[in-house]
Amino acid sequence: MNSSESSAVEPGLAWFKSSYSGAEGGQCVEVATRTGVVHIRDSKTVAGPVVRVSREAWAGFVGEA
Repeated sequence: MNSSESSAVEPGLAWFKSSYSGAEGGQCVEVATRTGVVHIRDSKTVAGPVVRVSREAWAGFVGEA
């Protein structure tokens, strides 16, 4: 699996959380997609690191989760 991590937040991304995430906070991640890439970050630390993986890697992860 190819992935990369960066502390730079790419401008113009539309971030979203799972519909299963509650409004009370907790352990949540947010994802945003761009052509061929899925960006993943901690919803509590939006200016923190962002992990980037291919759409295929993300689909494989979600399929196993």
